[in-house]
Amino acid sequence: MQDLFNIILPVFLVIGIGYLGTRRNYITGEQIDGLVKYTQNFAIPFLLFTAIARLDLGQSFDWRLLTAFYVGAGTSFALAALGTRLIFKRAGPDSVSIGFIGLFSNSVLLGLAITERAYGAEALASNFAIVAIHAPFCYFLGITVMEIVRGRGQGIGRLVLNVGNAMFRNALVVALALGFVVNLTGLFIPEPVQVALDLIARTALPAALFGLGGVLVRYRLDGDLRVIAYVLTMSLVLHPTIVISLGTLLDLGDAALRSAVITAAMAPGINTYLFASMYGVGQRVAASSVLIGTVISIFTVWVWLQLLP
Repeated sequence: MQDLFNIILPVFLVIGIGYLGTRRNYITGEQIDGLVKYTQNFAIPFLLFTAIARLDLGQSFDWRLLTAFYVGAGTSFALAALGTRLIFKRAGPDSVSIGFIGLFSNSVLLGLAITERAYGAEALASNFAIVAIHAPFCYFLGITVMEIVRGRGQGIGRLVLNVGNAMFRNALVVALALGFVVNLTGLFIPEPVQVALDLIARTALPAALFGLGGVLVRYRLDGDLRVIAYVLTMSLVLHPTIVISLGTLLDLGDAALRSAVITAAMAPGINTYLFASMYGVGQRVAASSVLIGTVISIFTVWVWLQLLP
């Protein structure tokens, strides 16, 4: 129980302060929008760029880590989408959008913050290895399946163009790609520039958590609660269960296993709502899932922390 207070609660308190501050009108919705744009377009991309640029790729990119995490993510996406289609009889695009909720865990805002609180900043190397391909993998998979479902009969060239356009309009994907370029080429970054990047990057997590709280004020418990319960089971239970099982089977080291399971156990991220908004389907379910999942994960993450070595 001490873990709940010392590790998890501080992270969610920052979210709660943002929520209450916005609810009580100490900060306006427009100011929250500005903060969210700052974190999404600058602070978080800078954080990911600097982390990937400095990451020891050979040591951190363990195939067992990525296999355990992304097999779990892909399975959660597939079962969430298929279950929504077959059990709840939703239309194809709706099912893909809702499936994306089971795919995209909040790996940055919550995953990095809770891992750092639990195991220290030195434990984040495996988190950054996951995050490095998280947005590209999830968006590529989600967009590709959505374009196939929506545009049956369209040529392969049109499909590739649509996927590519959507991918490279995403600031996170661009930041990660540039980080890999710097890492692999050894490109020198002048110290004043690096210091400036670090200053902005250090604001990313607290500002983003506060902004997340402010954004949650707008969400309502709306949509089909049975569908939400189903997809959150995929996100908060199935995904980390597959990761811990497959990671143990593959003899993944304790440190990497912790990062993988904690990241998999995070609530759906706001990107699930942005994905739904991009296609105009499943928005109510996505918004409600982010809100309910964030609250429930306060307790489910504590359970997963107890199960980890």
